[in-house]
Amino acid sequence: MLGTAPTLFPILLHWRSAFPTRRRSRPEVHFGSLGLLCTAAQHPLGANVSDTTDHLPAVSKPAPSHCPTVSADRPRKATAASLDALTRADRTDHFIRRDNRIFAGTHLIIEVMEATGLDCEQRIQDAFRRAATLCGATLLHIHTHKFSPQGVSGVAVLGESHITVHTWPEIGYGAFDVFMCGDAEPWKAVEVFKDAFDTDEVAVRELLRGAELLSDPGA
Repeated sequence: MLGTAPTLFPILLHWRSAFPTRRRSRPEVHFGSLGLLCTAAQHPLGANVSDTTDHLPAVSKPAPSHCPTVSADRPRKATAASLDALTRADRTDHFIRRDNRIFAGTHLIIEVMEATGLDCEQRIQDAFRRAATLCGATLLHIHTHKFSPQGVSGVAVLGESHITVHTWPEIGYGAFDVFMCGDAEPWKAVEVFKDAFDTDEVAVRELLRGAELLSDPGA
């Protein structure tokens, strides 16, 4: 057997060159729309994945957080002194003192019914702008989204808080919220919506936000 070893070595080399070892290729890895790892074959869109905002990049880093850590943050409670200071604060969203009450602001739940134009983003954006101006609010940003086959959601971010809406144009109904702190006058938005959407069928409920912060008035 020892004498045959030298003749086997060239044969083995020849066999390895004739049948080269196949290396398994690593599957291409993608992040799915939920950030879950999957191969190209497993991806819901197949191997041809476009670079859209619906899919996270293969290598992503979380944005740095500027929020305090859990150990650094602590629960806080309103006091009569702190609320009084907020009524005198030099800021657009200062608290309000009225009829011996202190509260953050007035929140109107506005039901717009039998209306037109509730499927038009531009009309809704214009109504937001007019309402903010008439109410004396500080308009910072407007964003709306058009649904298919109908309906619009939108928000106007204000220095005093916000105006929001979701609409069901097929039944002429728009659910508006107007929440304003500080010196703004949210009730003036009601007439804007009546005019903008051509209806007198409007119902309004008022909430004084933050009025329950002090369970004990003497606290």
